[in-house]
Amino acid sequence: QVQLVESGGGLVQAGGSLRLSCTASGSIFSFNAMGWYRQAPGKQREMVATIFSSGSANLADSVKGRFTISRDNARNTLSLQMNSLKIEDTAVYYCNGNDFHRALDLWGQGTQVTVSS
Repeated sequence: QVQLVESGGGLVQAGGSLRLSCTASGSIFSFNAMGWYRQAPGKQREMVATIFSSGSANLADSVKGRFTISRDNARNTLSLQMNSLKIEDTAVYYCNGNDFHRALDLWGQGTQVTVSS
């Protein structure tokens, strides 16, 4: 069964960096689009960054200049480099993979990112 497996979450001090990774296991194709979403306590889930197989990417305004999304199509992996982390970045981060033509929309289990002062 195709699934998304995340890693890299944890505790980090404000101003520090963290790198999240997501691997699409059991898949022999690259998703048209992949992305990172996050949900903080008491808030709705929001898009953080998305990237297409072409390399074109979109980032939320709140993370522009601090986060970088990338993907390795050959390995079906997705990464999120997070720099200059802020307290408000604290959330559960979810990996998403979408392939329109295959009618697939998959979500990872989520990984906790906690930024402390």
